[in-house]
Amino acid sequence: MALSAKLQVDVELKSSAEKFFKLLSKQIHQIPNASPGNIHQVDVHEGDWETAGSVKLWTYTIDGKREIFKEKVEIDEARKIVTMTAVEGHILELCKSYKIIIEAVPKDEGAVAKITTEYEKFKPDDAPPNKYLNFIVYVVKDVDAHLVNA
Repeated sequence: MALSAKLQVDVELKSSAEKFFKLLSKQIHQIPNASPGNIHQVDVHEGDWETAGSVKLWTYTIDGKREIFKEKVEIDEARKIVTMTAVEGHILELCKSYKIIIEAVPKDEGAVAKITTEYEKFKPDDAPPNKYLNFIVYVVKDVDAHLVNA
């Protein structure tokens, strides 16, 4: 059985792909304002808010438990894709590696956020980290609502 796997989901957005991508790639510090019930804080650990290769530390609550996620970000401006690779955090207690890929795809009205999580399990019978994908979906929906109401 393969230890590497991925989970994918599409989330319909009312905001534009451009606005959504801009917030994810250059204004990530606004996410705690957009999703205060989920995300408590995002801090730059290395680099800055806008540069690929920067490292950010997220503090959030999932299933009533406070956790951290330290990630290194890659940004594909042309394709409107943000990739966050875990370098530290609670997810790495469950998975050997974990990556979040979010693509903002324009539509005639609104956009679609294509969310993919790629991960490697420690053992074949380890459960997939579904709760983290579900959590990302909640945050993306909060961000979309925040952008529409801004």
